[in-house]
Amino acid sequence: MFDFSGKTALVTGAGGGISGACAEMLHAAGANVVITDLNGDAVRSLAERLDASGATVMALRQDAAVPDDADAVVAAAVETFGGLDIVVPGAGLYLDQALSTMSDAQWRKVLGINLDGVFFTIRAAIPHLRDGGAVVTIASMAGHKGSFNHGHYAASKGGVLTLTRTLALELAPRIRVNAVSPGLIETPMIDGLMAANGAALIQQTPMKRLGSPKEVADAVVYLCSDGASFITGETLHVNGGIYIAS
Repeated sequence: MFDFSGKTALVTGAGGGISGACAEMLHAAGANVVITDLNGDAVRSLAERLDASGATVMALRQDAAVPDDADAVVAAAVETFGGLDIVVPGAGLYLDQALSTMSDAQWRKVLGINLDGVFFTIRAAIPHLRDGGAVVTIASMAGHKGSFNHGHYAASKGGVLTLTRTLALELAPRIRVNAVSPGLIETPMIDGLMAANGAALIQQTPMKRLGSPKEVADAVVYLCSDGASFITGETLHVNGGIYIAS
């Protein structure tokens, strides 16, 4: 459906379900992909599966919360592929903790990956994004509504939403910037939530099921494509209707 031949995409957090699916779809549509994760083995395994020759895929370890890592990853991508056209800063962390008992370290850890990490990666990429490029951030329904016992996560994703809109203003008309806000997606990240309250959450979802990483990746890839050429500063919800029903 989409053609990204000759383009290069940077996808962070690609050792996880949603970002990994984004990398797979972008690569299948012809893009070179630079995939990163704190778990270097996970992205190396994905790279081997996508292109064992290594000609169109580069796998690198990146701690999203470390600005020097973002600079190094972007430098390597530019040296190998000449520039960037797409950035999907998808590295994220979802931990349970009530705000009343949350430590400073817990707050900083989640904000450091989910919000600072998005900023660090995009900031490093901006000088190397070619005209017509696209940035798609991964927010969350929690960033719109809040999330019980996940205040740091919800705050970080709310920050991603406003950062996305600000970047859309600052980078237009050369670069488009949009967000995708997933709801309940079938990844290990929500195993604890589903174990505690899964049946009720499915009942609240008009589609009566969880979403898949591929369904989120479909939305991300669309926003990266020329099919979304007049869309910037927007958020696309992928949640099976639970956002409006709950």
